[in-house]
Amino acid sequence: MRTETAPVVRLVDYRPSDFLIDRVELDVRLHPSETRIKAILSIRPNPAGRADAPLILDGDELRLLDLAVDGTALPPDAFAATPQNLTLFDPPRAPFRLTIETVVDPSANTKLMGLYRSGGVYCTQCEAEGFRRITYFLDRPDVLSVYTTRIEAEAGEAPVLLGNGNPVAAGAIPGTSRHFAVWEDPHPKPAYLFAIVGGRLDRVAEPYRTADGRDAEIAVYVEPGKSERAAFALDALRRSMRWDERVFGRNYDLDVFNVVAVSDFNMGAMENKGLNIFNDKYVLASPQTATDTDYANIEAIIAHEYFHNWTGNRITCRDWFQLCLKEGLTVFRDQEFSADERSRAVQRIGDVRTLRARQFPEDAGPLSHPVRPTEYREINNFYTATVYEKGAEIIRMLKSHIGAADFARGMNLYFERCDGTAATVEEFLACFAEASGRDLSHFARWYAQAGTPRVVVSGTYDAGGRTYRLDLAQSTAPTPGQPLKEPVVIPVALGLVAEDGGRLDAHSPRVRDDGVFVLDRASDSILFSDVASRPVPSVFRGLSAPVRVALDLSDADLLTLLRHDTDPFNRWQAGQSLATRLLVRLAGVSRPDGAEAEGLAQALLAFLRGNAEADPAFAAQVLSLPSEAEIAQEIAADVDPDAIHRARKAVRAHVGGALRGELMRLRDALASSAPYSPDAASAGRRSLRNMALELIAAGDSGAGAGLVAAQYRDADNMTDRLAALAVNAGLPPSAEREALFQDFYDRYRAEPLVLDKWFAIQAAMPEDGTLERVLRLMNDPAFSITNPNRVRSLVGSFALNNATQFHRADGRGYAFLADMVVALDGTNPQVAARLLTAFGTWRTMSAERRQGAEAALRRVASKPDLSPDVSDIVHRSLG
Repeated sequence: MRTETAPVVRLVDYRPSDFLIDRVELDVRLHPSETRIKAILSIRPNPAGRADAPLILDGDELRLLDLAVDGTALPPDAFAATPQNLTLFDPPRAPFRLTIETVVDPSANTKLMGLYRSGGVYCTQCEAEGFRRITYFLDRPDVLSVYTTRIEAEAGEAPVLLGNGNPVAAGAIPGTSRHFAVWEDPHPKPAYLFAIVGGRLDRVAEPYRTADGRDAEIAVYVEPGKSERAAFALDALRRSMRWDERVFGRNYDLDVFNVVAVSDFNMGAMENKGLNIFNDKYVLASPQTATDTDYANIEAIIAHEYFHNWTGNRITCRDWFQLCLKEGLTVFRDQEFSADERSRAVQRIGDVRTLRARQFPEDAGPLSHPVRPTEYREINNFYTATVYEKGAEIIRMLKSHIGAADFARGMNLYFERCDGTAATVEEFLACFAEASGRDLSHFARWYAQAGTPRVVVSGTYDAGGRTYRLDLAQSTAPTPGQPLKEPVVIPVALGLVAEDGGRLDAHSPRVRDDGVFVLDRASDSILFSDVASRPVPSVFRGLSAPVRVALDLSDADLLTLLRHDTDPFNRWQAGQSLATRLLVRLAGVSRPDGAEAEGLAQALLAFLRGNAEADPAFAAQVLSLPSEAEIAQEIAADVDPDAIHRARKAVRAHVGGALRGELMRLRDALASSAPYSPDAASAGRRSLRNMALELIAAGDSGAGAGLVAAQYRDADNMTDRLAALAVNAGLPPSAEREALFQDFYDRYRAEPLVLDKWFAIQAAMPEDGTLERVLRLMNDPAFSITNPNRVRSLVGSFALNNATQFHRADGRGYAFLADMVVALDGTNPQVAARLLTAFGTWRTMSAERRQGAEAALRRVASKPDLSPDVSDIVHRSLG
């Protein structure tokens, strides 16, 4: 195994490849333990490279069988081959064909990178650097090649053979039990987008005609017997394709588009050209096995991977430093799709909650890095919330900054100019600068500067002059490697709200007609004229920039926004700010008094009576208190997770008790006898009904237990049954509580994806015995340490979703995770490294917790032969 001495890769050191590979012809003969790959590479010197350079191809744990140039075997002194690379000392200086034969063992590939075998199915994962585990190659995203792939396998073992592009030939191999299929992809692509699949799979498919008249077939492949659970994924794919045609003018470009679901997968999904491979949790769905959240996730991730066909595949990234160019942009696109398909307001709240829960702590911790990093040791560790979520926010800000019309022109110019290329952030921004006539060099700082800006806002009203002034100041705290920060361009979407909710005619020449003011310096002011009465400022509507906002509003001002703001996001934010202010205060006392939440409870009650049934999904978001992690971010230093948990529990209990009558009424009003449907309106009603159950149980566990038991027993769908089980987990320990867990296990013991939910709920229980529970569950026959989904559901949920027990003062939670990381590092370093990121907030904890966390991290760091993945995270975490 490689050690922690992986070299630092720096953006400033980028130079073009010395060679290019125009065509790749692959012959892959699948076998469980000895798959042979013959690659014929059409190579030519790159005019932009070094004229006398050797040819150095990447490898990873490869075994070379044969090597030839233009059909002639090379003498031993003409090359050097190791498992990690293949070097031709003096390659031809004219175009030539290099033939390479390698052998790999798919069944032994526990890293799930390259070619591996999972549940009898052969599949590949090549992003970021997995193709080098199949054959020696220039495994970098700026080497684009046209691929023809012949796949051969035992017909009984792998009757389905899939590859990138279009199918061009298939048949039996005479005199054998084997068969073959040939796939040709006419679009040049980097090696990370290569994929093959072989195995026993069921298929659901339908014809599709693109907006420009191309006939294609779209299909989803799943494990035998699960085809009925693929219908929603296929429907989501069709809707995604139509949306991209309508909104971005992008048509599909091949004869087939295939999605394959596999059970062992390190990621959520992969956008390989024409052959998307998915973790099966993001494909398989039925009312009995999937929740509303599962359906929404499937829809979003199917869309995300399809949208990559243009933003990632047709236009790829020049180097891995430009990863945000495909991921951030595509996340923005899938968020917009989901907003159009569902509720735009609720979608935006969910996206912001994810940003604040995952990216803001990353920006504030030892793993902070710019959206476009300047260096890395292990690229797998930079598939982060910063690249994805903050990268999407930058695209959203760009649209707000230059306006929707110029943004659309810029996107069209980008598609036209960069199609078929490996592009950079500079090339991307240049299209929008040209389309809008603006200088975007200042805006580009968002890509280069790490950290979350903090914007302080204050307002002053002059009744005599009928003016109102808003003062804004931005600053960004130092982050690793960036002690000094420059002001960034911050679009501030804002409005003024009258205290009584009436109309306010206020004017400022510095605010655009769309209500956006651009803060592009350290501090600035806006003066409004003709302001008849003192307003309440509504700033950063829709969270128009990924910033922390310090705005000193009174409780009365926040209540005004909650009641009257025309921006739904800021209505929600006002309620969150009220609750956060209270929870932070109560976390500072040893015996929090829930009665202090009476004002919040009455505000929520008034909101419910006026809004709940009109928009249940939005009302459920308003009722959802800030999470313990969000409160910890507000406290920021010497955090005591136990104190936060006590405060939140006390507030939820009081709110639940105060609202009980209205919540019971809503549960009755929202009950439905109609068959289950995952549509947005139905899901919204269920979300509010289940939020009501959660708060009723928080206020009265006895009444809650009865409602939980009844809902669990009578549920005709997984959403309601799992919601009951989750509330059950928060009830006081009892035999009845454990009996419900056992019943769920007995019902779904044959459904691994459903049992993942069972594992996750128990791992997140904020009780002293949860760690022992997790250790017991690791011995359950349903748990497998080799399956990433099982590990994430149990170990990951404990570390990421159970603050009181992971951050135990005695350090046992930290020690457990360190043990798991070390155990996993030898078999699946990617999963191990991602678990290790749970330590990202350790420096914000109280002193005794910091000591325990540091001891656990240093124990991991001291282990010999750590993978580059884990070594990189642990040393950055320690600083």
